[in-house]
Amino acid sequence: MPHETELLAILAGGLGLAFLFGLVAARLKLPPILGYLIAGMAIGPFTPGYVADVGLASQLSEIGVILLMFGVGLHFSVDDLLSVRRIAVPGAIGQIAVATVIGATLAHLWGWSWGAGIVFGLSLSVASTVVLLRALEARSVLDSADGRIAVGWLIVEDLVTVLALVLLPAMAPMLRGEASFEPASLGKVFGVTALKVGAFIGLMLLAGRRIVPWILGKVVGTGSRELFTLAVLAVALGIAVGVAGAFGVSFALGAFFAGIVVSESDFSHEASTNALPLQDAFAVLFFVSVGMLFDPRVLFEHPGRLVSALAVVLFAKSIAAMIIVLAYRYSVHTSLTIAASLAQIGEFSFILVALGVSYGLVPKEAQSLVVAVAILSIALHPLVFRVVDPLNNWIRARRGLVEVIERPAGEIADLPTGFTDEELVNHVVVIGSGRVGGPVCEELKKHGVPYVIVEQSRERTEQLRATGLPVIYGDASRPEVLAHAHLDRAKLVLVAAPDAFQARATLALAKSLNPQIVAVVRTHSDEERAWLEANGADYAMVSERELAVSMIRFALRAMNASHDMAAVAERVLHPSLSPEEIRHSLVSRVP
Repeated sequence: MPHETELLAILAGGLGLAFLFGLVAARLKLPPILGYLIAGMAIGPFTPGYVADVGLASQLSEIGVILLMFGVGLHFSVDDLLSVRRIAVPGAIGQIAVATVIGATLAHLWGWSWGAGIVFGLSLSVASTVVLLRALEARSVLDSADGRIAVGWLIVEDLVTVLALVLLPAMAPMLRGEASFEPASLGKVFGVTALKVGAFIGLMLLAGRRIVPWILGKVVGTGSRELFTLAVLAVALGIAVGVAGAFGVSFALGAFFAGIVVSESDFSHEASTNALPLQDAFAVLFFVSVGMLFDPRVLFEHPGRLVSALAVVLFAKSIAAMIIVLAYRYSVHTSLTIAASLAQIGEFSFILVALGVSYGLVPKEAQSLVVAVAILSIALHPLVFRVVDPLNNWIRARRGLVEVIERPAGEIADLPTGFTDEELVNHVVVIGSGRVGGPVCEELKKHGVPYVIVEQSRERTEQLRATGLPVIYGDASRPEVLAHAHLDRAKLVLVAAPDAFQARATLALAKSLNPQIVAVVRTHSDEERAWLEANGADYAMVSERELAVSMIRFALRAMNASHDMAAVAERVLHPSLSPEEIRHSLVSRVP
């Protein structure tokens, strides 16, 4: 193909095949990233047919890396990290250390150097944020206590990866064995690197936080959406490329901090919305370019290495994470959720191993192994998540096993000082105190209604107890937890937590402990509502339909339209009911 059309060919072929394979993956309920990687394999040099220009594809992937890291910085949430810092920070660092050591040991047994092993092990130790977020969203647990811990955990992994991207170039001679690991020389390397990175971060935080928002503000003043999008892209690419030359840091680090600077401005939402299409497109090209580098011969020449590397991702680091979570007195279900969340690798693994190859730290075989492990782990990830609930039930059914692996929660599993068991009669048990349960509890308190909160987040429990609220920590699907909440004497249970599995388990347990209790459950779909109401829920509320009722109420009042709001609400909340059933429901509904 003529050289002048090669760029168009890569864009057309790469994006076209990525769309087709991504669509197939989505239809099979697999992450689209899997399809993008396979698309890259199809146009790569190791498969028959059209072969794209690997060098040109690599340059396009660099743009993808920059925009990907810019997006990570743009959505980086200090608050999300701080809310789960007690478990996420030590947990992620410990899990990365364990997985890196195991991966490095494996590589050393294969005959690789320890330096190559460290880079390879580090590549296996970090999970894909993109894959995890989509998995949590599919299970409707992104806003749950377990989901927040998983997201915080990956934020720490992202930060560790960014640090590794900074240190790898500086430490490359030592890792290759060209320089000795003397404390003085190692300290000099760290010192020089720290000065460069510190100077860059200082410049970004002091000057960047003023200059970048000022520039974006001026562009917004023009009223041109195209100019604003161009300004955002210029900031991301300009800072990434500029600091790489001026400070010797990676494109990825520059783009990450550019995203953080923009995220703290008043234009972060617009920047995210406008840059998203290009970010997605070049991120797809990044995954396609990674797929191009995959050599299928590794499947046949080194199947044992592939299986052992996959075992590190699926089992070793997941088991390490599970042990750490249990050691911090979290529930079995939380530990299983975190373990399943980490049983895959993705974008940061590709970036790390590619950097290792470029500096001669790892053989090219390592890149093919990492891509193969990523493809297999991403494909298996939905299946891994499906095992969480059955495995949790299996463990729960064996009380002796639970007592061995799950540490007692301590005093926060009981009512706080100042609250007595005698006060909890005909009270309300609220499961979850987040965006839904929190406001509910505030109103119950204002109206003098006795209540107790069951919260699955240890950090959230401690925060609320410090303010004097009646909160106990634990998994509400466990009998002893609901016993501490005196559910047997309660009049009403409100399941406000977003986790569908927990909602079902809590409903069944609550009705078995107190058949007369009125149960109200939060859910996210009409199908789930039907199941819950058929299995004991007195009222299952679909979040979107409740929001629709509020909007209708406002609209009808604003337009001075005559209406029976109770009937309107029943029609919206239960569209399958006949008019006669609606009238009966209005009479019999528990207030």
